[in-house]
Amino acid sequence: MRVRDKLTDGLPTPTPAEAKIVQLLLADYPLSGLGTAAQIAKRAGVSDPTVARLVAKLGYGSFADFQAELLAELEARLHSPLLMMEARRVPSGDDHVARAYIRSATRRMADFSDKVTPAIFDQVEELVMEAPGRVYLIGGRFSRHLAGMLAGYLGQFREGVADLGLCSSETFDRLVDMGRRDVLIVFDYRRYQSDVVRFSEQAAERGVRLVLFTDPWLSPVAARALHVLVAPVEVESPYDTFLPPLAQVEALCTLIVTRRQERIEKRVVEFENAREANGVTMSGSTMSGSAMKGGNS
Repeated sequence: MRVRDKLTDGLPTPTPAEAKIVQLLLADYPLSGLGTAAQIAKRAGVSDPTVARLVAKLGYGSFADFQAELLAELEARLHSPLLMMEARRVPSGDDHVARAYIRSATRRMADFSDKVTPAIFDQVEELVMEAPGRVYLIGGRFSRHLAGMLAGYLGQFREGVADLGLCSSETFDRLVDMGRRDVLIVFDYRRYQSDVVRFSEQAAERGVRLVLFTDPWLSPVAARALHVLVAPVEVESPYDTFLPPLAQVEALCTLIVTRRQERIEKRVVEFENAREANGVTMSGSTMSGSAMKGGNS
């Protein structure tokens, strides 16, 4: 269990003084826990022994043990590709690297599937499909491609979907049109992108409801999100994998289609008619000798 989880779920009945420390630590997690015990006590307005008692209740032998775990979490969140290339060298052996990677990713997906919480998908599906305003999507340098893919699907399912693309100065202008009727879906994985975090926080301040896709270390956006979908990203590779997050995206889309098939079919028929009229996609008459199969292009 991570330190954040212990702070939120590991203290069923904290004393008022302990609650002050917990509130302080969570307010700017994990950086707020990097000072000395005396500094944390002073900022929380409690005594030094109160910090020691809280740490013991959380299961740590000492404040140093507590802080060591906090630092390990921080290091994991901030790993750069260069650090991961050193730390995560693909195991050498008789197996080919490509096969070893795919086996690693397959194991990760198998473990992940057992930990999926159906209720959160139900809640996100309802929020996204019943939002009276617009549904916006945004992501980081790489995760924006996940956002774009989900936006492409949602655009087939409902009106008012906007993919914000790569965050820029113009992106912040979009905040002017965002409000309580809208939903913002955010993709943010370590190392978390500051402009995406700022945009999301400012959208939340305007009353926009946030859905966050992130990793186990949690993007700072989690503090403002109504729903948080967490996926593992570590595999036997210098780079994190987006296979579990992609599976989440496709699982959400499958749920939406299953629940709202009649409504979606009518909308897709209109799309198909427009595409056929303009020769956008290849049909049976334009494909010579190719097997036809339903797809997304």
